[in-house]
Amino acid sequence: MASITSALAELQRNPLQAVQRTLIEAVCREEGYRWRDRLLPPAITIGLFLQQVLQGNASCQSVGHIAKNQATGSAWCQARQRLPLAVFRKVLRKVHDAAVPRGAVDSHLWQGHRTFHVDGTGVTLWDSPALRETFGLPGGVKTGCGFPVAHLLVLFNAGNGLLVDALAAPARRGDLADAPALLAQLKPQDILVGDEAFGGYAVLALLVHQGSHGLFPVPHNRIVDFTPHRTFSREDQRDTQAGVPHTRWVKSLGHRDQLVEYFKPSHVPPWIDKALWAQLPASVVVRELRRQVRHPQTGTRELTMVTTLVDPKAYRAKALTALRGARWGVETNIGHLKTTMHMDMLHCRTPEGVRKELCIFALVYNLVRAVMLEAARRQQVLPGRISFADALHWLQFVRPGEDLPVLLVVPRRPHRIEPRVQKRRNKEFPYMTRPRPRYQEALRKQKKTA
Repeated sequence: MASITSALAELQRNPLQAVQRTLIEAVCREEGYRWRDRLLPPAITIGLFLQQVLQGNASCQSVGHIAKNQATGSAWCQARQRLPLAVFRKVLRKVHDAAVPRGAVDSHLWQGHRTFHVDGTGVTLWDSPALRETFGLPGGVKTGCGFPVAHLLVLFNAGNGLLVDALAAPARRGDLADAPALLAQLKPQDILVGDEAFGGYAVLALLVHQGSHGLFPVPHNRIVDFTPHRTFSREDQRDTQAGVPHTRWVKSLGHRDQLVEYFKPSHVPPWIDKALWAQLPASVVVRELRRQVRHPQTGTRELTMVTTLVDPKAYRAKALTALRGARWGVETNIGHLKTTMHMDMLHCRTPEGVRKELCIFALVYNLVRAVMLEAARRQQVLPGRISFADALHWLQFVRPGEDLPVLLVVPRRPHRIEPRVQKRRNKEFPYMTRPRPRYQEALRKQKKTA
């Protein structure tokens, strides 16, 4: 028992000082979970889960070695299954809320607002019947030849890089399917920055309804016309004219900058609750603007945005363009999760287990971010300049009582551009195109005829 406790203690001595036994047990009581005083109580179970993910998402069998052979990997898996998913999610929320150092909250704001980045991605799952049924296979993949894939919708705090939440859904669901659950986590005056999937009436109206804000690219199929007093037609009207905008011009705010009215569609989107849809207004007034974005290496491109930040004096077009450009950081954060932390393939074999594993990955990610925030404060640099990999490695090998050292500071690379190619060659094996038993049967026949 003492060895397992010391393994957990290494996590408890991180600069965040939040993943403690008292916190986890208090959350269990809040959720109505009761446990016996056994070898693997909730705090030890979650602590070993953290260690497993910290060690590169190691196998469950290796957890027995992390526990100094005082508990087997099978016993730990059973203890993990007993813990409710709600406990994992609440621990994640409490750690996120405590991650920002005291006095550093205001330094992470944009013009007095908290800003968040939302994006979708996919992760590969273990090939089990339960996961195939819940999450499904990618298109064009035969049963038994591929792996189930979960679609993740992730929400990051843009100011400090912390992961607020990650929601898993079937592979073929879009980003908007879980949008209401993430939007509910925003507070009034928060700003959500995402891709064009969020730039329609539904998300904009939901944000206005709860007092939050959004900044998104205009969907590519929406016509934007900056001509004053132009004609328009409603999308759901029979007299819809081709090439005519479906938004009503309201006011010009400057060159290629205007207020327009987005109308509520007659049909209810399948991802939104009908009662909530009924509460949304018949239309919302938003701001559309278009600017040229210049890059020294990639050239100039045109960016058309829609936002609920309608005051042109308080929110200059140049500042909004820069805020939108900073959204690229979400791709870097997802890369940290899937590549640096090896979250590209999850190991749990049940849907609830996958969601628990996601919570632990998010928790470890936030621990690393907490280390980066503390290192940035001590080294007097921006948090984004601290190496994520170096902070992760320190957490992996830190000894009890060891102080935080000087971490690697990445150089400034404002105009860095890299090709999305692989240098390392794949091994020359064909891909699986048939179920494994058919391959095995073919090998047996080949052996008999040899």
